[in-house]
Amino acid sequence: MLINEIIVRPILTEKATNHTKNSTYMFEVNRHANAYQIKEALTKLYQVKIKDIRVLIRKGKEKRTGKRMKTKILPDIKIAYIVLKEGKFDLFPQT
Repeated sequence: MLINEIIVRPILTEKATNHTKNSTYMFEVNRHANAYQIKEALTKLYQVKIKDIRVLIRKGKEKRTGKRMKTKILPDIKIAYIVLKEGKFDLFPQT
């Protein structure tokens, strides 16, 4: 897999920004990527040393939309919690 296929996007929520105090960052990643591939992609993209990676799959939820309130199932997503040894991420690198 290519780097741009592994890392989908950084997660920028209130919970994610509270984790940055502990040098922990959250990324949405490809469902088929494993922790080793995620670590390789992040070190190449951001040039940082990673201490720990925790990966989880968040199950998709049902959402009711439209005039007739039809249910739509949102897809499952894989989230990676990245803990850095030192330094910080530049979440929007200039490439």
